[in-house]
Amino acid sequence: MLFHVRMDVSVPHDMDPDARADLLAREKARAEEIQRSGKWPQLWRVVGEYANISIFDVDSTDELHDLLSSLPLFGFMRIKVTPLAHHPSKVD
Repeated sequence: MLFHVRMDVSVPHDMDPDARADLLAREKARAEEIQRSGKWPQLWRVVGEYANISIFDVDSTDELHDLLSSLPLFGFMRIKVTPLAHHPSKVD
């Protein structure tokens, strides 16, 4: 199952710099782990925003939820998920 996922991140500006650096390092490591698994094949930044657009390829909505909620930044994200279906006019 393919999903288009937009993640908008809002980390508090007054967060302790060391805690912020640790949080971002853990986020990067977890995101890379999910990408290497093949479950997160596409990841793009949204220009001018602290946001990304991603494509997830998972077996279920529960798996997608589990992956997203495993991200250290999950509590600081606003996430919009759109299920995708193959388009009949797409040329392979």
